[in-house]
Amino acid sequence: MINFEEELSHFKPSLEVEQVEDAIVDSDLTDMADIMMSLIREGSESKKRNE
Repeated sequence: MINFEEELSHFKPSLEVEQVEDAIVDSDLTDMADIMMSLIREGSESKKRNE
């Protein structure tokens, strides 16, 4: 049988919308576009050094 008191003790409230937005904005997430731009920059810098 389910022990509701025990289950409630494991409960962690979710973040409010504003807190979630702040947490997402504050985290440094690299997406594929960032990776591609970094590779392009590195390639062009390498090409300039070799000229």
